[in-house]
Amino acid sequence: MKKFTFIFTLLASTFAFAQVPCAGGNAAGFPCEGFNLQFDITPGGMNASAANDSWGWTDPQDGTEYAIIGLDNGTAFFDISDPVNAIYLGKLPTHTSSGIWRDVKVYDNHAFVVAEESGHGMQVFDLTRLRNVTNPPEIFTEDGHYNGFGRAHNIVINEDTGFAYAVGTSTFSGGPHFIDISNPTSPVAAGGYSLDGYTHDAQVVIYNGPDTDYTGREIYMGSNEDNLVIVDVTDKNNPQSISIGTYGNVGYTHQGWFTEDQRYFIVGDEIDELNFGFNTRTIVFDVSDLDNPTFFFEYFGNTPAIDHNGYVVGNTYYMANYNAGLRAIDISDIDNQNISEVGFFDTIPGTNSAGFGGTWNVYPFFASGNIVISGDEGFFLVHNPILGIEDIVQGDFVMYPNPANDKLTISSKDEAISHVEIYNILGQAIVNKSFSNNFTETLDISNLNSGMYLVKINGSTTKKLIVN
Repeated sequence: MKKFTFIFTLLASTFAFAQVPCAGGNAAGFPCEGFNLQFDITPGGMNASAANDSWGWTDPQDGTEYAIIGLDNGTAFFDISDPVNAIYLGKLPTHTSSGIWRDVKVYDNHAFVVAEESGHGMQVFDLTRLRNVTNPPEIFTEDGHYNGFGRAHNIVINEDTGFAYAVGTSTFSGGPHFIDISNPTSPVAAGGYSLDGYTHDAQVVIYNGPDTDYTGREIYMGSNEDNLVIVDVTDKNNPQSISIGTYGNVGYTHQGWFTEDQRYFIVGDEIDELNFGFNTRTIVFDVSDLDNPTFFFEYFGNTPAIDHNGYVVGNTYYMANYNAGLRAIDISDIDNQNISEVGFFDTIPGTNSAGFGGTWNVYPFFASGNIVISGDEGFFLVHNPILGIEDIVQGDFVMYPNPANDKLTISSKDEAISHVEIYNILGQAIVNKSFSNNFTETLDISNLNSGMYLVKINGSTTKKLIVN
């Protein structure tokens, strides 16, 4: 058998250092599929009573990855360059009193922290200070502060423009409060938008999607309790309402995220599971015409747990699903209204009920593929070797159907097929077949269990396969 020299060198190193592999649906007592447990720590281990939000920072100087964990009494920082031996570097205490809600984002090597507590404002912390911690855990002080508002539910940052958007404040009717953070430690008020009322969470991007009327504009996508609002915030002195998106059986429009082509916007409704008895419901809007966002379809998960925050990386939507933990949803066939769960890590064994405990947030944007999970149980660091290396090596091959059941067909217009290997999540070769250099081949995969696999074609092209 040929060596899988690139992909599975990475896989081998992942498993060599993985603290607790997900085996038999379990990792250290936590239900799982596909995600290995690298590290975990309780709130008590961070001298706190509860954890909440999270984000991450990658040091541009050397690529070191850091996890940032919101706590009831401050913000904790971890060096995760050795993911199974993450180092708790210290804490930035809250600016005022302790509380349940805290939110953090990153821009230009600085963390920006808000909280629901009266008078908190926005803390600014220089993350480069984490390079030189010699006696962890330290108690840090803030490097800047913005007091243009007191409490805020969330902070949103557009890293392409250097503007932050505080939402859920007592200013601008709870709508976005604009802040110029181009000089991070000296934030400057830049106006706001109040026309559509309270925003719970938002995403702001420089638009490069299918609606060419708005190419290059700064577009605000606000989850506003009972609808989706779309606003052009390019001119901070004159933000312009574009449209409002609606859907049925509204509980509480909580948060949303663009697909990478900006054709769809995926929304989580936080209360619909409680109000209507749904399994976890995810709403997908077609926003190819920003002037006319339309409900496209809804996806129901495998449990009744409430969804919280969700983010898109490539063809995967990573959802913080409260009592059901982290859920990974394959959205590669979203055009055909076909998305499906391909992995999970549940931080609360024994219950998937529609309650507000468990996983509040996930951060899936590290280049390493390590994923931060934060919530009531503390901080978990997990890794999925399949999703983390999705489509590393592309080629002129088409593989269908995917997901597949009994048969898998591989075809190419230009390159004959000589050899196909299929590897499971543990890096074990379970199919190894040679062919006669035809341009189309069909494999019998009826003996494969449901799950995720890597298919290597001709020793050079690697694709992810889902077997139902």
